[in-house]
Amino acid sequence: MEYSFRQAQQVDASQIWEILARAIQRRKEDGSNQWQDGYPNPSAIKADIEKRNGYVLIDGDTIVGYCAILINDEPEYAKLIGKWLTEGDFVVYHRVAISENYLGKGLAQKMLLHIEDFARQHNIYSVKADTNFDNLGMLNIFEKLGYTYCGEVFFRGAPRKAFEKVLAH
Repeated sequence: MEYSFRQAQQVDASQIWEILARAIQRRKEDGSNQWQDGYPNPSAIKADIEKRNGYVLIDGDTIVGYCAILINDEPEYAKLIGKWLTEGDFVVYHRVAISENYLGKGLAQKMLLHIEDFARQHNIYSVKADTNFDNLGMLNIFEKLGYTYCGEVFFRGAPRKAFEKVLAH
């Protein structure tokens, strides 16, 4: 199965929101407080797309995954309680979600590899991300893909585990 990765368009917003809404529900069913405070929401998706930060993983015409990718744009990362592996430019991603119908196919990993390609295309060799302490799926993916735990960051008052992966040049 060949999946493609591209920048999201406004026309994709409702499909993207459907995927995120189900992911929010799954986090709740898993007993997590991640994404249970009204964020992310449709206006966050709209803003991602307007700022050209939204990206989708596609199977034919179907959007199967979503994430926001930013360069050097996460103020909370400057307040890390811990230590990053590198000091320079970095790519950060947020709001990673895979469609309910495509779970268990390794697509989150595939999307993260596309994000690494995005970083290399911009001559950036550091990828940073964070997740909730109880998001075992994402923690597992970070481990599989060679991320290093660097410490804690806080979003809307809640602590998150922060990770970095240094990419080969």
